[in-house]
Amino acid sequence: MIEDYIINVFTDGGSRGNPGIAGAGAVVKFKNETKKYSQFLGDKITNNEAEYRALILALKKIKQLIGKAKAKNANLKCYADSELMVKQLNHQYKLSNENIQQMFLEIWNLMLNFKNVEFFHIPREKNKEADAMANKAMDERE
Repeated sequence: MIEDYIINVFTDGGSRGNPGIAGAGAVVKFKNETKKYSQFLGDKITNNEAEYRALILALKKIKQLIGKAKAKNANLKCYADSELMVKQLNHQYKLSNENIQQMFLEIWNLMLNFKNVEFFHIPREKNKEADAMANKAMDERE
């Protein structure tokens, strides 16, 4: 039997120009491993969209990384410096943007792969690794 375990997820998305060229970064920490991911998102992307896409990137990568069976026993603690996104995901703020609504639903569907998923707002200075990955994605495309 696979036992329950905790995965800490740090995500950040950024847009240069807002909207502008955007990148997503994710840092996944579980057991004694750290995995880092970055993804260029394209042009004319807002900061808020980039934040959501970074979380989507992380959730998809975690499922691939640990597999479906282990995912069902995983407790994810997701940390982001986007207070808006965290409060929206925790049902404290409403969703008015149609693009964000679609990404919210995608996240909600991805959450079904895991035992439990929680969202926490952290200050930017505690999210430097994910920020670096988002910037790496944008730098590589400029």
